[in-house]
Parts: sequence; C-alpha cells; structure tokens
Amino acid sequence: MPQTRRSFLVTAAAAGSVTFLPYRLRAEAHGGADSFETPDGPVTVHPIRHASVVLETPMGTIYADPVGDPSLYEGLPPADLILITHEHGDHFNADTLSALMGEGTHLVTNEAVAGMLPEGMTAEAMANGDETEWNGVAISAIPAHNLTEGRMQFHPEGRDNGYVLDLGGFRIYLSGDTEDVPEMRALENIDLAFVCMVLPYTMDAEQAASAVQEFAPTYVYPYHYMADQGGQDPEAFAEMVGDASEVKFGPWYG
Repeated sequence: MPQTRRSFLVTAAAAGSVTFLPYRLRAEAHGGADSFETPDGPVTVHPIRHASVVLETPMGTIYADPVGDPSLYEGLPPADLILITHEHGDHFNADTLSALMGEGTHLVTNEAVAGMLPEGMTAEAMANGDETEWNGVAISAIPAHNLTEGRMQFHPEGRDNGYVLDLGGFRIYLSGDTEDVPEMRALENIDLAFVCMVLPYTMDAEQAASAVQEFAPTYVYPYHYMADQGGQDPEAFAEMVGDASEVKFGPWYG
C-alpha cells in the first residue's frame, strides 16, 4: 500500500514500543498511553479525566482543559501550552490552572475565560474562526455550541471554542463541548480527534458518531461521556462509527 500522511500513523504504546521513560511511568500509573507517529516525531496521548488530556508532542507538551487536583498531572512534563475551550468547571478551574502554569507556559482561551483569569495571569484570547501560531503549531478556533432546542443555554453560539492543532501536517481536533455543528462536520484531514458526548449538555453518541462518519478522522477518542454517571456509551459510539475511523479508548473514568 502506498504510504500517505495517514498511513504512517501507528499506535505504539500498546505494542510496547514507546521508549521514553516518562511515557512508561505514566502508562503504568494511569492505565496506558497511545503514541502516534508523525513526520516530526511521536505525539503521545495521556487521558487524564473526563475532558482533560495531555499531549506530548515534538513542539512541546500541550494540556487541554486541565482541571482536577494537580496531582493528576504528576509524572508528566510541565505544560508548554495550555488550551481552555470554555468556562464550565469541568473544563476550566482557576486553581488548577494556577498550579500548572509555569514561567514559560503559553495560555490560549476563548474570550470569556480570558476575562475570568486570576489576577496577573494573561492569555491569548481566540474567538470562533480565529487562527494563531505557537512554536510551529498552527491553532484554529472552531465554533463549539449547542444546536438543539432546549440545550442552547448550555453552550450558546459564539462563546466557546473547539481547537484544531496542526503540527507539521499532523492535525488534531479537540471538540470541547458542542453538538455536531457544521464546522465540525466540515473538518478535513484530521488525524486525531477528541469528540465529546453527553446529554443534555452536548450530544448523544448517535450525533457524535454521525459527525465522525462525515469528517472521518484517522483516529478518534470519545471523551466527556460521563461513564461514572450513566452517560453515553463509548462502545455503542464505536459500533456506529464503523469503518469511518479507528476508535481509541482512554481511561477517562478509571
């Protein structure tokens, strides 16, 4: 089979081929990590909990929506970049953020969160549709909001962000909290996606799977599905996605 940008992506951790000691320590302590080869080196995914994820990349370590006790992040490199999608407490916590921010950490948030930060903390604020660049990573703010009558108050249009990160051609989508908005369905060439699902706040597994079938990322993690509170079923999501993408499972609620 001819090699394309997508065909050389491999999941290495499950095969024991992740060779960096911090990855192994994290895998032993937190139930495993997946590593994906890119043209510039591995991207390693560390599910933390619910909607919090850490990505070790060749460009630096990226924390997405970090909340919870700072001890959850022990054993990982400090954050070079932190992304916050919106203000809800399962995505933004000022105390956690203060504990994880280092002297050189760059913070990117939506405009609403930028106005809620602790005194002395600053962020690069992005509105829907904005683009920026950090350390060779192109960042696009993707609209994230509800579409269904009766849910609009949870995530109103124009306030919250998802993000697409382009790391030298390896493209990662972080949905934040959203339903299957047209901008999600229109995404192209996504290698790795993190897609939320839980009712009534975002969407159900069927909506999420339908969107994934349309934009067809190479790999997709269901997250934010609240398995510990009777939320959406990631296994049912995977069945509905079918052959459109390879579904990966993380210990979000382990």
